Formats: sequence, C-alpha cells, structure tokens
Amino acid sequence: MVISMNKVLHAEVPGIPVFCKISGKGNKKYSATLLFVGKPPHEPKDLSCDTWDMKTLTCTWNPGENTYLYGAHSTKYHLFERFSQKTFCYQETAHYLEPIRCSWAIDQQMIYNLTLTAENPLGKRSAHFVLDVAHRVHPSPPFDLSVEHMKATEVSLYWRMQPKYKAIKLLCQIENRHPSGQVELHNSSVVQSNSYPHLTLGGLQPFTNYAFRMRCGAASHFWKWSEWSKTLEVRTNEAAPSGKLDVWREVTPVLGGRNVTLFWKPLPDFRANGGGISFEITWEKLEKASEPQHISISALQNSTTISIDNHSYKISVAARNSINSSLPSVMIISQATDSVHSFQGAEEKVDRTDLEEERVNGTVDGIYISWKATNAFDGYIVDWCNFPRSQHCDFQWKRFNFNTSSCLINSAAFMPGVRYSFRVYGSLANEDFFLGKKVGYTKELAPRLNPQGEIAEMTSHTLTVNWDSYPINESQPGFIRGYHVYVKTMEEECSLKGSTKHALSDGSVLCKYTIEDPEEKRYVVKHLIPETTYALAVKAYTGGGETPIDAYINADTLHDSKIYLPVLLVIIPFVVITAVCFWKIKWVKDCCCPEIPNPNRSKVLSFNGLKLNSEAVLKPSDCIPDTIVLENTSEANTLQLWSHGSILESESKVISPSWVYFVQNEEGDLMCTQSAPEACTSFENLAYSSQTALGSSLYQNLWMSEKSEPQLSILLYQPQHYIEILSKDSVTSLREITEREGSLRYTSQMEVPRSDAKLSDLPHSTESMEHSSYKIQTVLGSELVTSTSDEDIHSQDSSTSSNSTVLLLPGRH
Repeated sequence: MVISMNKVLHAEVPGIPVFCKISGKGNKKYSATLLFVGKPPHEPKDLSCDTWDMKTLTCTWNPGENTYLYGAHSTKYHLFERFSQKTFCYQETAHYLEPIRCSWAIDQQMIYNLTLTAENPLGKRSAHFVLDVAHRVHPSPPFDLSVEHMKATEVSLYWRMQPKYKAIKLLCQIENRHPSGQVELHNSSVVQSNSYPHLTLGGLQPFTNYAFRMRCGAASHFWKWSEWSKTLEVRTNEAAPSGKLDVWREVTPVLGGRNVTLFWKPLPDFRANGGGISFEITWEKLEKASEPQHISISALQNSTTISIDNHSYKISVAARNSINSSLPSVMIISQATDSVHSFQGAEEKVDRTDLEEERVNGTVDGIYISWKATNAFDGYIVDWCNFPRSQHCDFQWKRFNFNTSSCLINSAAFMPGVRYSFRVYGSLANEDFFLGKKVGYTKELAPRLNPQGEIAEMTSHTLTVNWDSYPINESQPGFIRGYHVYVKTMEEECSLKGSTKHALSDGSVLCKYTIEDPEEKRYVVKHLIPETTYALAVKAYTGGGETPIDAYINADTLHDSKIYLPVLLVIIPFVVITAVCFWKIKWVKDCCCPEIPNPNRSKVLSFNGLKLNSEAVLKPSDCIPDTIVLENTSEANTLQLWSHGSILESESKVISPSWVYFVQNEEGDLMCTQSAPEACTSFENLAYSSQTALGSSLYQNLWMSEKSEPQLSILLYQPQHYIEILSKDSVTSLREITEREGSLRYTSQMEVPRSDAKLSDLPHSTESMEHSSYKIQTVLGSELVTSTSDEDIHSQDSSTSSNSTVLLLPGRH
C-alpha cells in the first residue's frame, strides 16, 4: 500500500513522526515511522585552495542551501585528486552557513586536479577544480614591526615574515594613517620571507603621530594579501616651525598714539613641528633707526595689544619651538595722518573706519560681500566679529586674491536678528588700506522695541507726535526702513485725507501713514476734526516686518478758534479806534465837530481894563481876531478887493481913531455915553451879517476904496488895534444890539484870499443869506470911522510889529 502526501513542510527537527492505525476483526494494530522531508545537495560554491608556507594546502568551499537532512541522512563531501587517485577529505556538513575547510600536506606535487562531490540520500552533485600551488600562495601576516633611524620627516620600518626555512619572494604594503585620519599606502620592493626586511618612509611631518601596519603577498603570481599586521604608532622628531602665521590687526587711536591689537592664526601651510610653541612679536619705527621692541606670547593666546606712537611701524610675528623660529609674518602700520595715499589710481584713507556704511544682503548660507577690485592691490582682507554684541567678539578675518571682488561670509556662529559689520581692506606690500564698511543680517527680524511716541503739539485740526529717543543702530534686529503711524478714530473708520486703510485681525480699521525716512522721528497728522478723541500708535518696520499694535496714545484735538475770528475782526478795530479817539479826543473833536465861536464870549467886549468915568486904551492883545493876515507896510496903502472875478484897486484912506466912552448900567451892560445916538452905532462882524444889513451906511463905516460899488460882496475888515474908546457922551445898550433882528449867515473868517488870488478862484454862492442865528460881535459908532493919513499909519507901525488886515468873504459859500 502506497500513501502519497503533498505539500509536506520541511521540518527543522530531524524527522517527522508518522503513525498508522490498522483495524481488523476485533483487532487494532498501530505502526509508526519517521518521515524525513529534505532536498538533494547543491553544487559546492566558492571552491578555493591556497598555501601560506608552501607545506600545507588548504581548500575551502560553501555548502550552499540547507537540505534539511540531518544525522545519517546529512550531506557528505569528499575531495578526490585524479592525478594521484587520492581522496584527501571526507566530511559531513556541520552547518550549512559555515564554510567547509579541508587541508593536507604537500609533497612534491605542485599541480592538482580536484573533484569535490556532495551526496545525500536524495541526490549527488560534483565540482571540478585544477590549481598550481605556486599560484596559490597566501602569506601569513608580518610581525615584530619596529622603527629605527627615525628623523623629523622620515622613518625606517622593520618587520619579520614566515616561513623562515623556505624563501618566498614577497611584496609588502605599508599603511600610514595620519592624525587627521588620512591614510597613505606605500609598497615595498621584493623581499625574501626568510630575511629581515625594512622600508624607509619619507615625506613625513615633524613631530607628528603616525600609525603603521603591513600586509604582504606573493611577488610572483600574486594571489592574495596576507592579513594586516598589528599597528605600530610612531611620532616623528621635532623641527623648526614651517610656513608663516596669518597675522591681522585692529588699530585704535588713543591720546598720544595708537593701540594695535594683533591677531594671528596658522596658515594652511604652517606647522609647529614641535612642542613648547610660543609667539614672538617685534616692532620698530620705519622713519628713523630705533631699537626694536620684542615680546613673547605663550601658545595659549592668539592675540595681544601693543602701544605705538603716530609714526609708521613695522611689526613682525613668528612662531618658535625648542628647535628654532618660523619665518616672520610682516605688516606695516602707516603713519597716523588724514592724508590720502594714492596707488595706481586708487585713493583710500588709512584706517578711516567712519565712512558711510553700505548695507549688504544676507541669506541662509551667509552674507554676501562685494567690493570694487583694482590693480592697485595684491590682495584683499575682510574682517568681522562672530559675536558683535559680546565683549569677546571672536574676531575673524579672511584673505582673498587680487582678482577677487566678492565673497560669501558664513559662520556657524551667525544668528538671525544680529547685525554683522564687515570691513574691507586692500593690501599692498604688507600695508593695508581701508576700502569700505558693509553691514548686514543673515535674516532680519521685526523690531523688539516699539517707538515711545508722545504728543508734542496739538491744534484743532492736527496732532504732532514724535519719538526722538528711538534708536536705529545695531541694537535693532533689522534695518529700520521707516515708521508707520496708525490713527484710530472713535467711528473706527478711516476717512482721513492722505492715509491708507489698515485692517486689524479683530476687524477694526485704522488710518495708516507711512514714513520712509528712518531719521524722521516726527509726524503731523492733519485733517482732524476739532474737539475729537483720537488714538495713535507708532510702529517701526524692518525687512522682517513689524510687531502687532499693543498700545495707543490718546489725544483730543482743540476747540476751533477760527469761529471767533469774524467777531475779533470787528471788536478789535472798534476797541483800537475807541482807544485812539479817547486818547486824541480833542483832535477828533476839532476835526469832526469844530467849535462855533460864541460872540458873547468874544474878548472884543471883554474890556477888563475899562473903568467907569476914566479913560482907557484898548490894547491890541485884548482883541483876538479870528484870522490876521500880515501885510508889508509898503502895501498898506493899496488894497485889492475881489468882486465877481475883477480886482479893484484904489488909494486907501486911513481912518483916524476916534474915542468912545462906555458906562455900565444897572444890568451890567456897557452903554455908549455919546449924546447923539448915532454916535454909538454898533460895529458888526460883517462875516455874520445878512445882505440887508450890508447897507451903504455900513460900507461907509469901513475902510474901503473910493471906487467901490454897492454890489461888492467882499469887504475888507481891519481889526482896530489902534482904536481908543474916548467918547463918553453916547451910551448905547449892547443888549439892544444883540436883539437886532435880521438873518445872519456865517462866513468863515479863516478863508482869507491871498493878495494874488482871483475872485473866480474863490467859492461863492448866490443863495439867500436870510437864515442864521449868529449875532453881532461888536458895536461902534459910524462916526468913529474917519480918515487917517499915511503918516498916522506909519506912526502906528512903530508901536506894532506889522499891520494886520482881515478879508471877509460874505455870501460866497
């Protein structure tokens, strides 16, 4: 009976138990067995044979995949050599993952034809391999490595090999590992395995640790390198420092000289070549011979400060160890002057670090610096501080070739929001010249501090806000590009002229004004409403933006005083005019309301010196006329009268004075004492007389020309300075004179025509002169007016300075 089972899994244990139950008539039998499920063997892989001492040949191979057959059923391997018909190996598989090794002694035979067979109960597989033992030499690793005859830049390396008793030509390889991790491989010449070979290695650095190890292979028919020998660590001998130091400086002016801070660092080709390093600094004047000054700095420092005066100096820095000193690095500090040095068209001021700063752009990779390259310099230097806000700023510098005009400065110390300052110098013959200053950020941030705005001035329509104390220097996390002034109204709507709308996150709208000048720290908000409350905020902005608004300044506009302007324009002139009028009231009264003379108050009748029953003379000073025109004596005999545009001339007759005596009655009036009433005729001011009053009798009582006509309207009135009141017989009451009826018209006595004027030039009127209330001023008798000779006139001139005449122009207004 055959039972077939499909898809039986391979078991990791040796054999699967299988039970079989057999049933019969009343009898049951059981039968059991072990079921082995496996695979036939695979062809052996990676068959290889070699020898390390030419005495033993060792072959290895890989059994391949697992056959899942164990114990007596496992795969068996045997190695058969066909030339000698010998089987050298018979082995079982211990583990399918481990290679199988088989060794045997070599006789005189050097060529082998080997067949490797793998066999188990499920099948058999074979592999064939032919080899020459001389081509399969795999030497043993070298041992006893040592160094002899060591120098500063080379060593001689010795080692030993096996087998000693049979010479094999070998090629060895030496590995040299530097302290930096760099690995160098050096191959030796052909050596004998039974000798004491050595190899000299050159090109080493003085006072440097190296690690050596070796391996060897057959020089002829190379097969494999041997395993690496143990590592030998060696340090070369000391030597004088090689190369130069990279030296830079920072000059600070002080009283009477300068402080020069020197910095140095190794150039790429510099090597200390020994321990106990120190740095020697030497400086001396260039203008005149002087003793060089010298100081030594320990290796723990990379900077020092020296003091020099304002002359030019040569400064050198060198490294020294126990062997000798390195070549010095030299720099020249120019004389401290403001003069301009010119080199092939390039003019730069020495150490003028106060030039205008140029802003440069920063990126995540660093800060880009550029300058104008010229043929005037043989190189360029850029310096900066990694930590500009720290006292230990970590001063750095970098040199560039003469044909370089830009660079990207980067450092792990660069931080966003920090302003870095870079100075660019041109170098020529160890002397350096300042070219410019660059400032920049790797990334600008919004300002940390807001401007502290305050209201400086307010009117009814404007508010002035300033923020004078706000800094714009390197303390800011970005370049201050300008300011934004925000205005918030009570209506929370932006309607101010000249502003833009700015919406906040809460939905409110502000008025926004932009000031693009960072130096401007004052702004006038215009077009405001009087007596209104406004909230203002000032924000500075950079390339990184600005911070949110967190506080406002409240301010109220003033009351609009312009509404009182019309009132003031009326009140102020009125007050000024009133004050002037009050101050000059007499002048105003005289100009606007001239006082009309009162005849009753005329001094003509005020004879203070007159006494009853006595003779008295009326003095000229007691009679004050309205207007007096002074004429020359020679012209006294000739009078000009104007009448209707014609001039009348006549030989005047001088009236001799008469005497009239007055007495005072009971009522206090003066009465004429002449016996005849006609002797006491009143004399009137003809300027106030009506036309009816100007009769022929009156014309006869006045001094006039013989050829005068009755129609004359211009009369000559001469104040009687020389009339003496003598008559005492006639008495006429003055009261009667004042009660005389008749209309009188006032004619100004101030308007006296000139002797050379014409009547046509004078104003006149034909209107009736019947309505006037002005009365007579003085009375005189008609007979008092008499003729007077010229001699009397001249005699009268002796008592007075000049004759006076008054021209009265009645009826011409």
